[in-house]
Amino acid sequence: MSTGGLVTRAAALLPGAETPPVTTPREAAREAAERELSKPIYHENDPSLVDRALRAFFDWLDDLFGAAAGATPGGAVGLVAVVLLVALAAAALWWRLGSPRRTLTTTTGRLFPDGVRSADDHRAAADAHAAAGRWTEAVQERMRALVRSLEERTLLDPRPGRTADEAAAEAARSLPDHAEALRAAARAFDDVTYGGRTADADTYARLRALDLALNHTKPLLTGPTA
Repeated sequence: MSTGGLVTRAAALLPGAETPPVTTPREAAREAAERELSKPIYHENDPSLVDRALRAFFDWLDDLFGAAAGATPGGAVGLVAVVLLVALAAAALWWRLGSPRRTLTTTTGRLFPDGVRSADDHRAAADAHAAAGRWTEAVQERMRALVRSLEERTLLDPRPGRTADEAAAEAARSLPDHAEALRAAARAFDDVTYGGRTADADTYARLRALDLALNHTKPLLTGPTA
């Protein structure tokens, strides 16, 4: 054995001799770190799933309003003004047209849902409801009495399935002086029947007065019949 090899082996046995470094493969080290960090002790103070979802939503909302404010003249103040104008416009439409349910059903709602009854029958029913304070039912029956009376006078052709709006529009052709009142009567009928609104004594009084006035009004005769 050469003296060089002997010296090297002896140096390795000395207490202060350095040991060669231990190397771990990168993939194995990554997996070991993931296993360690996946332990519950490292996640005790993490936000919950709901907290993370709310934070993400509010961050998105903040970005959305920030972008809208940047694109709106006047910045944030302009954006607030636009939102208020849209809200006011929506409220005005809702007040004018009523709920979406009314818009859907007034175009198909029948004026006479039950069997054929005379105008006097409908008037008697209307007066009975009015005497009991049932103004919604009184308005409905009085509108039916009005239209049935026009049919009995041949000012309207009897037609099943006719709506209050259609009856008012057709009657206005031969009763032009009452056209606006007829439209208002049909609107009141639709409001209480399909719009979920409640009638009152004044509404019924106006409809009753119109019914009585039409009975004493001569129609404007036009066309071949005239």
